Amino acid sequence: MEEIKISSKPLSEIPKSVLMGFPGSGLVGSIALQYMVDQLEFELIGNMTSKYFPPLVMMNKGVINVPVRFYQKDELAVVVGDIPVHPMICYEIANGLMTWLNQFKLKEVVAIAGIVTNELEKRVFGVATEPEHLPRIQDHTIILPMGTISGIAGSILTECKVRGIPAIGLLGETINAPDPRSSAATIDVLNKMFNLNLDTAPLLEQAEEIEAAMHKLSEEVQTTEKVQKKEQLPMYG
Repeated sequence: MEEIKISSKPLSEIPKSVLMGFPGSGLVGSIALQYMVDQLEFELIGNMTSKYFPPLVMMNKGVINVPVRFYQKDELAVVVGDIPVHPMICYEIANGLMTWLNQFKLKEVVAIAGIVTNELEKRVFGVATEPEHLPRIQDHTIILPMGTISGIAGSILTECKVRGIPAIGLLGETINAPDPRSSAATIDVLNKMFNLNLDTAPLLEQAEEIEAAMHKLSEEVQTTEKVQKKEQLPMYG
């Protein structure tokens, strides 16, 4: 914990479900949870910094955000990150985070991440640390029969498993690009799990804007490639 600094108010006495999202495939977890805390007006209670984090910081409308932030409202707490966590330090970050959280009354941990597939359906897959936790999600997700979960989400779920903390993983089907549409699909699952009634329409509009921008960029790249190929044709005469 000496190399991981947590500056935060304590979680309130209400037993908490802790939702966590960090940048990964499609930025699914971080987009979904930042959208949720903004729309539902969660209270910002603290942050985490570490020498392990890359030397960068995000800003919004000219205001700096600490890379990993803690929020809470009623029976929910949220940990949302803006920076990717390198595989070599996932254990240290997950261990430090769960050591701090474990001093409070926790009902469960929900780790949200993306999973890259060859499909574009935006399904949400579910996993749990113990068989008795699967009924909580089996009607809202596709239970993943086998496979691996890498990165910080995998480390958090492992840390919960060895500490005996009930934990669930929600994996939104995505591509390797910012994917608000997949984030909206995971929010739909959270709506059912926690009765949030959170409207995802603005997030889907954002998805359409991103998709349109990506389509335009793709067309520009193709046009540039055609021009370059034409310029490289040999000259005869």
